Amino acid sequence: MHNLTTQLMYHARVTPGSEALIYDGTRLSWQALNERVQEIAGGLRAEGIGPGSIVALMMKNSSAFIELLYAISHLGAVSLPVNYRLSGEEVAYIVDHAGADLVIGDTEFAPALASLQQPTVLLDEAAQADARGALRGDPVRRVHPRAGEDLFRVMYTSGTTDRPKGVTHSYDNLHYKNMDMVTALQLRACDRLCMVGPLYHVGACDLPGLAVHGMGGTLVVLRDFDPKDVVTTIADEKITGIWLAPVMTSGILALDRGTLPDLSSLKWCIAGGDRTPQSRIRDFGKVFSSARYIDAYGMTETVSGDTMMEPGREIEKIGSVGRPVSMVELEIRDDAGVALPPDVSGEICMRGPKVTRGYWNDPQRSIAAMHPDGFLRSGDVGYLDEDGFLFLTDRKKDMIISGGENIASSELERVIHMIPEVADVAVIASPDPKWGEVPLAVVVLEPDTSLDFDQLAGFCREHLAGFKCPKGLRVVDELPRNPSGKILKRVLRDQVLSDT
Repeated sequence: MHNLTTQLMYHARVTPGSEALIYDGTRLSWQALNERVQEIAGGLRAEGIGPGSIVALMMKNSSAFIELLYAISHLGAVSLPVNYRLSGEEVAYIVDHAGADLVIGDTEFAPALASLQQPTVLLDEAAQADARGALRGDPVRRVHPRAGEDLFRVMYTSGTTDRPKGVTHSYDNLHYKNMDMVTALQLRACDRLCMVGPLYHVGACDLPGLAVHGMGGTLVVLRDFDPKDVVTTIADEKITGIWLAPVMTSGILALDRGTLPDLSSLKWCIAGGDRTPQSRIRDFGKVFSSARYIDAYGMTETVSGDTMMEPGREIEKIGSVGRPVSMVELEIRDDAGVALPPDVSGEICMRGPKVTRGYWNDPQRSIAAMHPDGFLRSGDVGYLDEDGFLFLTDRKKDMIISGGENIASSELERVIHMIPEVADVAVIASPDPKWGEVPLAVVVLEPDTSLDFDQLAGFCREHLAGFKCPKGLRVVDELPRNPSGKILKRVLRDQVLSDT
């Protein structure tokens, strides 16, 4: 039996009084959480939810989000987390494409849910702290057993380059991911995880996510990200671990260090999203002197957490996202699917028991994503060094081809980040009648600074070949990012090039 509630019921039986879940001042023991979940399962059953049903969750972080993940699984149903930042049209596409049977959303998202054809349950503030406020029924004591190959979740990709795809996650995918997290992070019952990234996102929900609960640890859920709230929570709740998108880490590191509380309880922080600037890794150690900054790489298609930096190698291998975890085979391959030697860039491909079996209701893209031998094609470009550490280069679709030369936008971004006036940068391909494409730098400047194209180009020529240097500059207030911190280059291209 693989249902999520098997671990919940175990801890409720063995350590009933220990803390399981903390949210907005409410502290739930394992016994209390188990009782809640079984009553919420009864409420879901009254709404017609049962084995194989798909329940969409359009919610911010809350106790109810965690409770519903358990209750949905308890009934043998499938959860469908939805990005609450999406428009009503985008939400409708996802729930229709997935075939959702019920949509549960916070009241603040009622306008985006109003036009849906599916039955909808709205959660007010009280129900966000206790889902029984909207879904309560006779307790369901017996779990509907699920097997390892059964589906427990469908999670739609962020769509950085294309229409979102529904990634299917089986119980085996989740459990093998959890085994890797327990091993790599040495998780124990004394661990306390702060969950502050949006829980509809794979990194925020699963790194290490419910793996901490599996070991009997405690989840401390914050509804929104605020740097001051995060450091206060780390200090007050003696947080031992956290997942942060790079943009979140930057917000914390920008706080006045003279006013920070005691943060010595934190043992590790997992980074997600884009490549992490080396300066951020070094600054992290100055603020969190007892914690490791774990640069990592992963995908929704693999339940994330595919590579992680190993203890003691952070500075030696700075710029790397670590080596593959135990349940992942990782190879660098060329376009023909041939494995490449160390230090040669190619597509990152992975195989293992936590890799998805495919995309929901999308057989063509499922086939296209896999090599015949079962290796998933990530669409990301990188290389392995002689020691097997992975270094990210680019997304294949972010490679700029100018006059037949390949230009990695990330290489340009690394150099431009070194300019003191630059706070953030993305390099995209701009159409050019002579060269086909040329690099265009889109930058966010530090406050009260300026930068013109000649300064930019001159700096880049000091560090890069001339053909790689940007041929244009655009200054913007901010770059579009998804919740994991990845820059949405498709959106950026549409915004910038439509104005050109």
